[in-house]
Amino acid sequence: MKARNRIKPLLTLCCALLLVAAGVFGTLAYLTGTDTVNNTFTVGNVKITLDEAKVTTDGTPVEGADRVKANEYHLLPGHTYTKDPTVTVEEGSDLSYVRMKVTFNNAKAIIALCTDPEFAEDGPTGVENAYPLIRMVKFVEANAPKWDGIIPDNMVETEEMLANAKYFVYDKPTDTLTYYFYYNETVAAPDGDVVLPVLFDKVTLPEWVTNDQLATLENFQITVVAEAIQADGFANAGAAWAAFNG
Repeated sequence: MKARNRIKPLLTLCCALLLVAAGVFGTLAYLTGTDTVNNTFTVGNVKITLDEAKVTTDGTPVEGADRVKANEYHLLPGHTYTKDPTVTVEEGSDLSYVRMKVTFNNAKAIIALCTDPEFAEDGPTGVENAYPLIRMVKFVEANAPKWDGIIPDNMVETEEMLANAKYFVYDKPTDTLTYYFYYNETVAAPDGDVVLPVLFDKVTLPEWVTNDQLATLENFQITVVAEAIQADGFANAGAAWAAFNG
């Protein structure tokens, strides 16, 4: 009888402990926490401008004048004209590749008048399509190495580059010669405009050009176009320009 009485309090104690445990587990709350990261995305930007010094029809710069998008010239044999197309990468622009395209219309006529008559009977040289650059364009010597293109100082390289569409294209339907010049470095302008080195600053008409040759030129123009594309996302400049060209 006494043994049974001792067991009862023990069972009661065990039950009490279980009830306490159940009560503790029943009131447990999970420890949690939250936080948020807000990401703001701004649109990337690549913006350039192209301009040149304002000049009179004889190619003389107009002092104090704003730079312009176009000029008109009165052509005379042997005369030199100021023409300094300048590319500016504008403030806020992301890292980008930059190039210039220089196009001559009246291609056949301009090649003919750029051919030195002293050597005209010697036959093809293989670099005739570069004659407008060789005879007419005055490259800035200090800046030319900063651009990749047909800058005639090595006739072997010039002939090879004329065969490469990266650097030169002749368009037969429009009778135009287009030369491509690539700036050798990527350019960004986070804190202000960046003006690129001027590739050429003058053009001249060969002294041997005749009035009859000038008469063959119909609305002769030298057109310069600047282009830029973001550098990010491309393995190199070649891949970027391939995407630009579509």
